[in-house]
Amino acid sequence: MAHKALIVGCGGMGKGWIKNVQGNPRAEVTALMDVRIDAARSAAKEFGLDEGRAFDDLERAITECRPDFVVDVTVPEAHCSVTVKALEMGAPVIGEKPMAESMESARKMVRASEKSGKLYMVSQSRRYDVKHVACKGALKSNAIGPITMVNCDFYIGAHFGGFRDEMSSPLILDMAIHHFDLCRFLTGADAFAVYAHEFNPKGSWYKGDPAATVIFEMTDGIVFTYRGSWCAEGCHTSWNGDWRIIGERGTILMEKDQMPHGQRVVDMDQESFNRDLEDVQVDEVEITGTGIGGSLNEFLDCLESGDTPQCECHDNIKSLAMVFGAIESSRKGQTPVRVVKE
Repeated sequence: MAHKALIVGCGGMGKGWIKNVQGNPRAEVTALMDVRIDAARSAAKEFGLDEGRAFDDLERAITECRPDFVVDVTVPEAHCSVTVKALEMGAPVIGEKPMAESMESARKMVRASEKSGKLYMVSQSRRYDVKHVACKGALKSNAIGPITMVNCDFYIGAHFGGFRDEMSSPLILDMAIHHFDLCRFLTGADAFAVYAHEFNPKGSWYKGDPAATVIFEMTDGIVFTYRGSWCAEGCHTSWNGDWRIIGERGTILMEKDQMPHGQRVVDMDQESFNRDLEDVQVDEVEITGTGIGGSLNEFLDCLESGDTPQCECHDNIKSLAMVFGAIESSRKGQTPVRVVKE
């Protein structure tokens, strides 16, 4: 029997989730909820659902429809109230990133999951990409030796309009969460200190700071450097960013959404200015579902098995802590700022 989902938030991302739930044989959309009832009814009509299953009140939607899980696709400011209410009413939750608009709210959500005993997972869609999974596999196999440094560059001239143009930290809060979490995914390391400098370049169309340079100290002696801008015109990187991962023996690159490739030293005992190199073989992998679909599959797997998914709230709060640690560092203009998840 398919798991019944209540989708909360019927904007563009909400519709993306509706498509993925409807396309998964293990799930079905039982109801839609949006504070704008017209948006919920419009989405219901668009996706062939009964408009009587469109709500503008979360408690009523859960009470009347008894979903097996809730998908929180609201704006970040609403994530805490929606997720906590759903958990309190006994519904597991899978939510969009970022987990919350503040660390205080994120901690409240984690406590609600603990108190209710219900699963709360954050969808970090970049983890469900064959290239990223393949790269993680190569790194885990020690293809370039222990990791020492990770660099990520992200440059897009993004003319969104709307709320991002007004945010104080649009790049770090709305986008860099993907890259920060991906670094944790690839390396298995966590951040413990950060120095960040956010700024608003000349010619920017943003009110806040759409550009930043961030340096994280990570466990296992790894240094992660992030350089990015949402107002960089020309020569755009991938939305996933362009990555250079350096180990004691070699380097792996992920660029332009192509399969990872790299080089490593043939003989570490060779005495010469440049040692002889050989290509690093990064094997292709198969995964069950990509992007949102991959998140949904893992969530459903864990609902059925009782296992813990990789982006369960106790883990994902560590990625969110990187975001707010970077923002705090930038605003204080001092280093280091502790990355605190508790």
